[in-house]
Amino acid sequence: MPNALAGETSPYLLQHQHNPVDWQPWGEQALARARELDRPLLVSIGYSACHWCHVMERECFENEEIAALMNEHFVCVKVDREERPDVDALYMEAVQLMTGSGGWPLNVFITPEQVPFYAGTYYPPQPRQGMPSWPMVLSAVAEAWKTKREDIRAQNDAMAARLSGAARLQSAEGPLSAQIFDDAVDQLRSHFDSRNGGWGGAPKFPASSTIEFLLRRGETAMTLYTLRSMASGGIHDQIGGGFARYSVDNSWTVPHFEKMLYDNALLARAYLHGWQVSGGAADGDPVLRRTAEETLDWALREMTGPEGAFYSALDADSEGVEGKFYVWSLDELRDALGDDADEAIAWFGASARGNFEGANILESRGTEPAPEVRERIRATLLEKRAERIRPGLDDKRLTAWNALMIAALAEAGAVLEREDYLAAARRAAAFVLDEMRSPDGRLLRTYNAGEAKLNGYLEDHAFLLEALLTLYEATFEARWFHAARDLGDEIVERFGDPERGGFFQTSSDHEQLVARRKEIDDSPIPSGQSSAAFGLLRLAALTGEGRYEQAAVGVLQLFGDLLRRSPLAFGHLLQALDFQLAPTQEVALVGGDVTALARVVRAQLRPHLVLAGGDGEDAAGVPLLEGRTPLDGRAAAYVCERFTCKRPVSEPDELRELLASTT
Repeated sequence: MPNALAGETSPYLLQHQHNPVDWQPWGEQALARARELDRPLLVSIGYSACHWCHVMERECFENEEIAALMNEHFVCVKVDREERPDVDALYMEAVQLMTGSGGWPLNVFITPEQVPFYAGTYYPPQPRQGMPSWPMVLSAVAEAWKTKREDIRAQNDAMAARLSGAARLQSAEGPLSAQIFDDAVDQLRSHFDSRNGGWGGAPKFPASSTIEFLLRRGETAMTLYTLRSMASGGIHDQIGGGFARYSVDNSWTVPHFEKMLYDNALLARAYLHGWQVSGGAADGDPVLRRTAEETLDWALREMTGPEGAFYSALDADSEGVEGKFYVWSLDELRDALGDDADEAIAWFGASARGNFEGANILESRGTEPAPEVRERIRATLLEKRAERIRPGLDDKRLTAWNALMIAALAEAGAVLEREDYLAAARRAAAFVLDEMRSPDGRLLRTYNAGEAKLNGYLEDHAFLLEALLTLYEATFEARWFHAARDLGDEIVERFGDPERGGFFQTSSDHEQLVARRKEIDDSPIPSGQSSAAFGLLRLAALTGEGRYEQAAVGVLQLFGDLLRRSPLAFGHLLQALDFQLAPTQEVALVGGDVTALARVVRAQLRPHLVLAGGDGEDAAGVPLLEGRTPLDGRAAAYVCERFTCKRPVSEPDELRELLASTT
């Protein structure tokens, strides 16, 4: 008999519907049951592409005896961390406070009042390598609840206060200055891996937000080296495009093979910007442009639902084996490629011994073949690989992650003049805006199996705000600007903290958890907090409305001291601060065909510029276009900075000079 998860739409929850564990989804029904029975809840949190989540399921949750022990003593709750980032963040902080580390699967025991009192991650079915077995943990926690229940509850208030995290922060005193950027770059340089690129040791994650901050500051040594190193490593799928979530080593060679939509959206944009900074259309690094396009092409090919929105993730495992879909033996390469095999093997660095459990994770650190041979090799291996059993697909569509991909496609479509990218961005944005709504019009978090549900979080609103502004700047279609403005208003009204500044992770009408938290760090993806600040600053520049900037500055002041101490954790917020402190250019393009003028603006990375354009209906309600008219019947560009405007120009060369003179 399926358990209560059978009615869910999350692929991760559905993976557990046939467990003998009496799993409940997170919600009032499970909480009420715990209160009625005065029994603790066992909250087990993971996600569909999590390798060790699958292992613990096979070893423990499918075991009849272990399941019986869980059912006897606990109300068992399964949570998809991607659907419920609020529950995940709350209890991840708890396990880190209790054990000093965290990860998934996350297993936390909480009182019926939702306060955690014991937590851990993976547990084996029998004691192993110094770890207690899962049955031992279950029995010990059940005994503690039986004999020390009141002592456990006596800690409720203190623990709840500790879990409020950044919600207790006070704003920094005094204004933030540009010195913070020099200090951040110095710190990042001191932690840079000059041999392999990136920051930190194994496991090594792509630091997209950090790279973006440095690119905007004009730093190229660390950024371009890191981008090239990742592109040539095994973390990058040399055959199908896209990136794995992280590498287990320092050299980007052996990935943890799961592919997440958010990583690839952020990395595609970082590679696009890297290409622009390296010279762009004139003499930019072709590897950087190619990597950006191959990543986006992968998303369109493998991660797009029939309605145009994007799936969440590809699993690391296929046929129960991590990475099996992606690795190659030397014989497989020779059989597939024939006369091209020797060139491919030299390019990929493949050998009979392999670099991963006797097989080869393909890299591109050897001699690259001629372009036509390279593409023939990739196409042949991609076709051959398609015959294999594919990794599992998490096909839920998340608003926040879709927004990241919409932004990447929109900007790449505009810069590279790829209409297919722009069309995909429009389609996904329209779906999110039109279909991922509650009956009263509120933005929702997740969509699958024809159903959108769960309240949207700060990151859903903030990422979508940024994406819609990017899509507007890419297309000059006013629909996206007006939708962005509505989102900005909603963020300030429903997520803002009028007492201390900044924004809560959950809206004012969200269900009440044991603590209402504020997100803080930008790793592995930007926090909703940073994204809200950056999006509102851009909206302020496009509208001239100071209330948006005021709300964003509240975030910057609240996290100013943390910015100074830990720049690697706040790459996106540093970008927001950089935008706020720098002179911002407001560019308006009006009158007929503005393609040539827009091409000038997009020719290079311009991090301190906002762009508006259009005529007629597409100009209505866009403040930056008000009063702007063509110049002698020709398309014109208006460039303003710090509320002072230059004379309008019509020629691309004039605009290029004007932009250079006002930066």
